[in-house]
Amino acid sequence: MGDPLPSLRRAATAALDLVLPASCAGCGRYGEPCCSRCRPALLVPAPLAGEPGRRVTSGSGVPAYALAGYRGVPRRILLAYKEGGRRDLAPVLGEVLAEACVALALTGDREGGTLRLVPAPSRSSAARARGGGHVLRLARHAAAVLDRGGHPASLAPVLRLGPGALDSVGLDRAQRTANVTGRISVAGAWRCAAGDRVVLVDDVVTTGATAAACVRALRDAGACDVAVLGMTAIGH
Repeated sequence: MGDPLPSLRRAATAALDLVLPASCAGCGRYGEPCCSRCRPALLVPAPLAGEPGRRVTSGSGVPAYALAGYRGVPRRILLAYKEGGRRDLAPVLGEVLAEACVALALTGDREGGTLRLVPAPSRSSAARARGGGHVLRLARHAAAVLDRGGHPASLAPVLRLGPGALDSVGLDRAQRTANVTGRISVAGAWRCAAGDRVVLVDDVVTTGATAAACVRALRDAGACDVAVLGMTAIGH
């Protein structure tokens, strides 16, 4: 039987949110999930390592961007959302992702083209423990914000992580690559339409192994114009 404490903590957080004002996950101030002082820390879009169009690892050959380093305020907010049951942060983080897509010119605003936001897949056990796919929720909110703002966009939750994958925490680059090799695939008969741009969305970019495996699967499904966008990155 799994540890019930994470689920209990999420339930307690949800109950408190019904009777108390929301507190900022970044600094603790009451009034909103992410206050006006902490929100700017979430959106510092730059190519990973500061190199324009830096390639992710394993030869996937696409631009990879992170909104912020995995530390300080961004780390606290992301952990509160991902592990602390703070689903009220999903709209905020989704808005930030949408703003980044526009700022980085990833929206694919071309004749007949649509931006497809593809969430990086999670292990099914991890998704169940968190009450659903946390990256999927962010991508869904971001796609809605973009579409309302006149940038044609849609959610494309088409990637699947097969059985046997381990929790990647603590794995080095080689182990992470081995962990996802042959395990990430596109579900069903999904194919990328001509003219569409695909942006792979993830919460934390570490070595790039998962991103590279996802990009390979997307390219196998016909995606030609692909980029990677992480909420945060470790070591950058």
